[in-house]
Amino acid sequence: MPYQLIDTADGRVLGTLTDEQFQELTDALEEESLDDRDYYLNVDTVDMLEDQAVDEGLVKLLRTALGDRDEIDVSWQEI
Repeated sequence: MPYQLIDTADGRVLGTLTDEQFQELTDALEEESLDDRDYYLNVDTVDMLEDQAVDEGLVKLLRTALGDRDEIDVSWQEI
């Protein structure tokens, strides 16, 4: 099942993740609870994901989502 990644600041859809990409993201990032559907990302986090050799498409999507910002809050939803 694919997932949409959403910018929580403005509700803009940032892109679609495959099951595998979503699993890599959730495995690498900390969730505050079982119901947690958002993540804080910054440049260092994306660099860490790249160093862990996660999917290149996921890293590219996250870098594009950051744009010229240093940090971003993203949420996800199943589609």
